[in-house]
Amino acid sequence: MNAIDLYQHGRNVRNLLFSRAVAGSFMAFGAKSIIEMPVLVHGARRVSIGREVLIGSDSWLYTSGSQALLEIGDGTRMSGHCVLSAVRHVRVGRSVLLGRNVYIADHNHGAAASDTPILAQELDAIGPVIVEDNAWLGQNCVILPGVTIGRGSVVGANSVVRDDVPPRTVAVGAPARIARHLDETRPRNVDERAAGISWGHDAR
Repeated sequence: MNAIDLYQHGRNVRNLLFSRAVAGSFMAFGAKSIIEMPVLVHGARRVSIGREVLIGSDSWLYTSGSQALLEIGDGTRMSGHCVLSAVRHVRVGRSVLLGRNVYIADHNHGAAASDTPILAQELDAIGPVIVEDNAWLGQNCVILPGVTIGRGSVVGANSVVRDDVPPRTVAVGAPARIARHLDETRPRNVDERAAGISWGHDAR
């Protein structure tokens, strides 16, 4: 075993031991799920993690308030540096792939009062976020409150999603729009290669 292999093996063992140690802190923590260190978790008792989930390093799982619930379904993989933030309900389904730096929140910061710092204002635009099974969110995506990402859909890298994405579609842009249906042989509205659309592939 070379030095790189030894280093990776050591990291894997460390992450496995850490995951086992913290599993009891969560609402649920499924078998064979792994959290890669370091990670920041706030309100773990309102976080439910399914089986065989991977939460990449430097991610942040956040819940606040007695009504908050954050759910991550079986087999989902978060590449790292992801933020999932819930004050009501964020649900990520089964076998979802999240590229690096994906941000999902069911709330915004209020900004209506001109004489009050934004960080001191009440949260607003609160609405549940649902990412259905088998979806893929590319690198640097932002999913805004009240959005549902349909089953088996793809959201392109650097997209900002403020409206629902139907099942089996590709959404791209800021704000995101539907580029095509995955079950069609050709894009309906966008030539993806000409537009330079990329997805931010998961390197794992």
